[in-house]
Amino acid sequence: MDWANGGPGKLKRAGGPSMLVITRREGEEVIIGNPASPLGIVRVASIKGDRVRLAFEFPREVDVHRREVADQIVAGEQTKQNIIGQIRPAEGGTGA
Repeated sequence: MDWANGGPGKLKRAGGPSMLVITRREGEEVIIGNPASPLGIVRVASIKGDRVRLAFEFPREVDVHRREVADQIVAGEQTKQNIIGQIRPAEGGTGA
């Protein structure tokens, strides 16, 4: 696939990692990784108005998140890194 010279997709650069932009119709798929043994498949499940439903077929050990969920996960990890100490139960407490 020749992305830079107007192949099936176009290579976009926005100051960060490259992004492949392609057009798919309902029911069409995008194969992620080696086509002989793909890491996963993204399928356009349906299109209704301005809503597009995507289906992701990946192994369970591969995390797939919506952007807003991924941002919350990252923010939570950063908060944990900013904590200097942790609260522990008092030693010798009576325990309830």
